[in-house]
Amino acid sequence: MDRIIFHIDVNSAYLSWTSVENLRRGSGPDLREMAAIIGGDESSRHGIVLAKSIQAKSFGIRTGEPVAAARKKCPNLVIASPNHALYSACSRKLMEFLYSLTPDIEQVSIDECFLDFTGIAHRYPSPLDAAVLFKDTIRQKFGFTVNVGISSNKLLAKMASDFEKPDKVHTLFPEEIPQKMWPLPVQELFMAGRSSVETLHKLGIRTIGDLARTDPELLESHMKSHGRMLWEYANGLEDSPVNSSPAEAKGIGNSTTLSKDVLTAGEARAVLLKLAESVSRRLQKAGMIAGNVCVEIKYSTFTRVSHQMAAEPPAASCQDIYRLSCRLFDALWNGSPIRLLGIRAAKLMPASAPRQLSIFDLEEQPKNEKQQKLDAALDSIRQKFGKDAVMRGSFLKEPGRHTSQKKSSR
Repeated sequence: MDRIIFHIDVNSAYLSWTSVENLRRGSGPDLREMAAIIGGDESSRHGIVLAKSIQAKSFGIRTGEPVAAARKKCPNLVIASPNHALYSACSRKLMEFLYSLTPDIEQVSIDECFLDFTGIAHRYPSPLDAAVLFKDTIRQKFGFTVNVGISSNKLLAKMASDFEKPDKVHTLFPEEIPQKMWPLPVQELFMAGRSSVETLHKLGIRTIGDLARTDPELLESHMKSHGRMLWEYANGLEDSPVNSSPAEAKGIGNSTTLSKDVLTAGEARAVLLKLAESVSRRLQKAGMIAGNVCVEIKYSTFTRVSHQMAAEPPAASCQDIYRLSCRLFDALWNGSPIRLLGIRAAKLMPASAPRQLSIFDLEEQPKNEKQQKLDAALDSIRQKFGKDAVMRGSFLKEPGRHTSQKKSSR
């Protein structure tokens, strides 16, 4: 039989999981029944809308916008702080249930996954009946709802799950594309970002159907390979398998949104040093070294810029990552106030991988090995007695500074 793929997506996951926990404990309201969001701490300026209720959406509130902007749209907005430990626990329970149905699952985020239904189709009257059963069981068992999209490939299954919400099952098979997908605005197409949509609009392309009927060579001339990919997606063309094996991390990074704007290079370097320590610690814990380092800056205007360079030889120590990050920062910063700084280590390889060293690297090798041993010793102390058990003297000069950090590992 033909492949059948489900895309299962938790409806407003963070908000739903918080609401279920509130009801279980009797400690708070059901945020799904009011104009509410899950957002960060406004006082630290890390206030981004992570999830919103249907009522909040009716005020024009969007996921990803600053909490302050959302509050202006709805003065009576209820705001709950995120609880990532809770979200991880809820996600784990959901995935354990789905894995009890089939091992052919690819989790793509904390609240969504693809499920290859093909191998278990014989157990159910139809894919639609099975999807409804899965959806209803999740609601009854855990108290939150999901949408399920059904198709013959991952792209169309994901598009289907984004149709009417919440607690719905939708199909989008290739023969249904002209009726269900082509009339949608082109910005509804998966991977059609803001810049791409602006280009498409300039070409007179307003709907997914317009895009599907456009000459792909014209799209490539304006948008290169991304234009060809969007044309394929608009025509429902995608054949990647459901990969049940977790992908290896492609990078390790850390970023911090600052409680007040950074105005000087000295302040920025102090932040970069903290980030370099964190990235180095995670690299060494993973037994990896980085062949590339990237620095990101978000200015107070919310404009983002980044710059990267090769690490030769590959880096893992705090000292090396900090040195490269400072070079990147000096080349990147335009002198404007800084709201966020980030460091990302990429092109990872095992620390045991053979490396070709120059004569200069050989001269530095004893020093680097000594630094790596020092970093490892400090990490051991922090793991045993807490992350603040050993601190650099320069960090003690900033007792009132508050930052909120966001880690990434993809």
